Parts: sequence; C-alpha cells; structure tokens
Amino acid sequence: MMSNLFSVFDPSTSIMNLSLNWMSTMLGLTIIPMSFWLIPSRHYILWNKLLTNLHMEFKTLLGTKNINKGASFIFISLFSMIMFNNFLGLFPYIFTSTSHMVLTLSLALPLWISFMVFGWINNTQHMFAHLVPQGTPPILMPFMVCIETISNMIRPGTLAVRLAANMIAGHLLLTLLGNTGPSLNYMMLSLLIGTQIALLILESAVAIIQSYVFAVLSTLYSSEVN
Repeated sequence: MMSNLFSVFDPSTSIMNLSLNWMSTMLGLTIIPMSFWLIPSRHYILWNKLLTNLHMEFKTLLGTKNINKGASFIFISLFSMIMFNNFLGLFPYIFTSTSHMVLTLSLALPLWISFMVFGWINNTQHMFAHLVPQGTPPILMPFMVCIETISNMIRPGTLAVRLAANMIAGHLLLTLLGNTGPSLNYMMLSLLIGTQIALLILESAVAIIQSYVFAVLSTLYSSEVN
C-alpha cells in the first residue's frame, strides 16, 4: 500500500519519459506566451508587483553593498522557479519535481557551498566570530562552536527536506482522499469534492509560501557571510 501510495511521485520508467519529466522543470517556462511579457495585463502587473516587493525585501536583507551587483535577482529567480514547479505539481498527471530530494538538494547544496567558500575566503574573521554569539560565557564557548558548526552543516539539508516534505504531505493527502472516492455514496462524494477543492486552495498557498521561505532563508544565509 505504501509503495503504491508513494508511486504517485515516481517519474515514468522509460528512458525517454524519465528525461522529459526532469526537463519539464525548466521547459515549462517556454509555454508562457510572449503576449504575457509584451502586452501589460492584470496578471503581468500582479506578477511584476510581486517581484518588485520581493526585490525590495531581499535588498533590505542583503544590504546595499550586495544589491548593486544584482544579488537579489538570483533569489528572485530561485523563488520563481520553485513556485512554478510547485504549481505544476498541482495539475493531474504532471511530474512534481520539487517533491524529490534530488532537485531540492541540488538547489540548496550549491548555494550553501558557495556561501561558505565565499565567507571563509573573504571574511574569515567574521566567520570565526559568527561561531560564538555575542555575550556567550567563556565556559560555554566550546559547546557553542560545536552547536553553530552543526547548525551550519545541516542548513542545506533542512532547506531541501522542508520543501520536499511539504510538497509530499499535501499530495499524499490529496491522493488518499481521491482513492476513497469510488467507494462513497453521492452525499459523501459531494463532501469529498468540497474537501478536495479546499485542499487545492491550501496547497496553492503552500506552493507560494514554501518557495518564499526557501528564497528568504537562502538570502539570510547569504547575508550572514558578508
């Protein structure tokens, strides 16, 4: 039962479909019509306003020193790609790439490694000072170094697991409720449909929130090394 339940997250077994499933992570952006970008519409204005607000927030988190180099646009692009793939997974028969640790860890690990390498090369003293919070008693300093080191080491894992786990949880609940449909009467079936609609709305909110959390935490990790 559990293998059949989690099989909804598996890509197709054939080599051609397997490659196309993972390529859909980026190829889906090509289906956005050019008129969306060329002709201003309500959707374009809403999307542009959202990105502008994110840019201002990331600018505050990163500081004016890094924003001149366009650092915030990296995290805006990360937010856009994750949110796009989260929403794609809500449609039937579409591969949910963000529910796989292969993708989420591939996004989190290179970012974390680049932050650590940049920080230890360019701001070595700051990185050492960051291991011991200000005001720590001398007797607790060795323990705080160990705790902060472990905290830094597990950051890419927590980023990846948080995103994948939230995507899996919602999809599993939708799948479990959907499998009970054929055995219900008409009254319970109508109640089930209403519950599924409410869950889809909730999952749409989760798709936005989790992409925002991933981007904001990545921005905070980047600001700590400067």
